Amino acid sequence: MKKLFFLSLFVGAISCSPKEETVDYTKMSDEERLKAATEIAQSTIMVDGHVDLPYRMKVGGFTLQREILDVSVRTPDGNFDYPRAKEGGLDAPFMSIYIPAVNQKTPGASKALADSLILMTERLASTYPDKFAMAYSPTDIEANFEKGLISLPMGMENGAGIEDDLANVEYFHKRGIRYITLTHGTDNLIGDASYDTTATYGGLSEFGEKVVAEMNRVGIMVDLSHVSDNTFKDALAITKVPVIASHSSVRKFTPGFERNMSDELIQAMAKNGGVMMINFGGSFIDSAYAAGGAKVREHIVNWLAENNLNRRDSAAQAYINEYAAANNPFPTVQKVADHIDHVKNLVGIDYVGLGSDFDGVGDSLPTGLKDVSMFPNLIAELLKRGYSKEDIEKICYKNVFRVWKAVEDFALAKR
Repeated sequence: MKKLFFLSLFVGAISCSPKEETVDYTKMSDEERLKAATEIAQSTIMVDGHVDLPYRMKVGGFTLQREILDVSVRTPDGNFDYPRAKEGGLDAPFMSIYIPAVNQKTPGASKALADSLILMTERLASTYPDKFAMAYSPTDIEANFEKGLISLPMGMENGAGIEDDLANVEYFHKRGIRYITLTHGTDNLIGDASYDTTATYGGLSEFGEKVVAEMNRVGIMVDLSHVSDNTFKDALAITKVPVIASHSSVRKFTPGFERNMSDELIQAMAKNGGVMMINFGGSFIDSAYAAGGAKVREHIVNWLAENNLNRRDSAAQAYINEYAAANNPFPTVQKVADHIDHVKNLVGIDYVGLGSDFDGVGDSLPTGLKDVSMFPNLIAELLKRGYSKEDIEKICYKNVFRVWKAVEDFALAKR
């Protein structure tokens, strides 16, 4: 009893410590706040729900037979590599095992591509073991974080990889997949997609209902990014555990863009205990971006033609950079913070996370969030708005870890 008494006094003393709790980040200068944000990013586990590095490697011509893209060093293009991730404090980017909808037309092609991209991700970890490590649970990520390694958890974007065989759900769990985005660009065997107007099933298919239940059973998180509203609601009605949206933003800021989540869906996900991970892509966070970006692109294409130049010419690059800077169509880091604000104000801080879509949204990223090194800019903006360090920790990892652990616990209880 004496030990417990002194322990309670010790814990009480810590909880009353004036250090972190009394920090008012809103009164700092921008420079001081960015320094504090960088320190928080470096000392806190940060999970990003969606980074398209595996498919970036595939598009770049890298295969299992050819050396993989060396992201252990700074790369001249793309949004992710080891040095920049370390600078930004990113510790666990979910590697997107992305299956394009076109693969659905050929039986077996989706699963084959998924297997290939999984192997490519594993090869990245085995080639640079002093920098990367695979991760299959929050516990793995915590252990890798202590070692200074960047974890590579995997999520499969497009449930088409399951093909028409329910047994493949468990197969992909054994292969390391820890979330599955039920659909992608078009309706698939599982259900209807947000970008597709066909409404093949009016939501989940009968097979899709079995897939969701099986994902619960084996311990794969159900990802509701990319699905139609009806598919979203159907999945919530079936799942026995919290879900995620690995890379979605708020529809209020992009009216008519069903790929984003309405307030109704955000509230339903919060009631389920799930977490919404905010996408950074320009068209996801600002409805004005598409029109502004198209105008800039049209001008540049015309200018190149008039001057008989291509984008690689130094004179062209100088002009493009100058024109784009003067006519910047990109949203800013503040807009991403607006989306986080909206979710927090609507349902609470416990239901929002980060799902950048780095390497997956092209040249549409906001000013101040162009690559993984710039996460501190977003944290600084949140601190400026009155978010606490505890709030930041929830956004960075605690919310998604809570969901992930609940999924693990449910599956363990079913064994």
